Amino acid sequence: MVKVKDIISRFEEFAPKWMAEDGDPVGLQLGDLNQEVHKMMVTLDVRPETVQEAIDQHVDFIFAHHPAMFRPVQPFDLSIPQNQMYAELIKHNITVYGAHTNLDNANGGMNDWLAALFDLQDTIPMMPTREEKMYKLAVFTQSNTADSMRHALNAAGAGNLANYRDCSYSLTGTSRFIPRDDEHSYSGDDKDEMVEVVQEKIEVFFPARIKDRVLKAMKDNHPQEDFMYDLHEVNGLGQEYGMGRVGNLPEPMTVKEFALKCEEVFDIPGVRVISKDIDQKVQRIALLGGSGARFYPQALSKNADLYLTGDVSYHVGHDILASGMSAVDAGHYIESECKPHLTKLFQKWSQENDWQIDIYQSKLNTNPYQFM
Repeated sequence: MVKVKDIISRFEEFAPKWMAEDGDPVGLQLGDLNQEVHKMMVTLDVRPETVQEAIDQHVDFIFAHHPAMFRPVQPFDLSIPQNQMYAELIKHNITVYGAHTNLDNANGGMNDWLAALFDLQDTIPMMPTREEKMYKLAVFTQSNTADSMRHALNAAGAGNLANYRDCSYSLTGTSRFIPRDDEHSYSGDDKDEMVEVVQEKIEVFFPARIKDRVLKAMKDNHPQEDFMYDLHEVNGLGQEYGMGRVGNLPEPMTVKEFALKCEEVFDIPGVRVISKDIDQKVQRIALLGGSGARFYPQALSKNADLYLTGDVSYHVGHDILASGMSAVDAGHYIESECKPHLTKLFQKWSQENDWQIDIYQSKLNTNPYQFM
């Protein structure tokens, strides 16, 4: 039976916790990573109504984009609805995990899903980029098992560099050692006698996110229990990642047309528009899901004609207007776009790993705002 930690381990290969912004409380929110999972639910928010939905659906594990706890609970007063919600989660043995800015930063994650809704072309991160940590592994094995070791490491994801896959380097050499006793002698050699063995050194590169999987593949496929390997962190090979996206619309449209497009793709009755001229043509679009108003200077620095985000305050709205760039505030709830994409990812990983679990996508709209 699959456990929460197995599901999370696979997700964190896609969006590791170290990709999250400093201070963001991603990861386990409440519960037990060793809990067995029969049914999981994907949601944007963990609110009393979504917890009740999980209880009604007999869910063991809630996977949310927004953390259930942004700050410690103090005191644990059950007259407060949010605290009562935590009590219900504990009572019904439901574990909760939150993937927030690590999912926002991940390539192929939240902001790429939003960009795809507008078919943005030649997208780049909007925020300053960072480089993913990479490792170089060198493992020593007998020449007659080298091919199987290479295959196992490549199958685990090692050796993918730029436009190439299954990359490795090999060097043949001689290993020398003296067994300390008969029990640890090599191929029947006497103890205290120098043993020389022809071995092959195999080197591969891989990203930090799959470190555990690659090392497990190495250990599972090595013919010896005790063997040598080197593991070093390397710079300059990792993929770049960063929050937000900037790209070009296939064809220019006016600010007004883009705003109406937002209402259509997000299925919302209205948006807030900041623009000196709603009939102005725009093509280069910057976007950042969530509360991205304070990052508008990064959109400007990428020469964006228009910035799509949520939760723009009154004074920041004035600053954006003065900058000459247009903006559309479509609200924070546009991030609910993550629900179908996460559901598909978990369904894919479940099939690949034979998890045999039900994956349920929350059907509730947790947008606190109504348009009158």
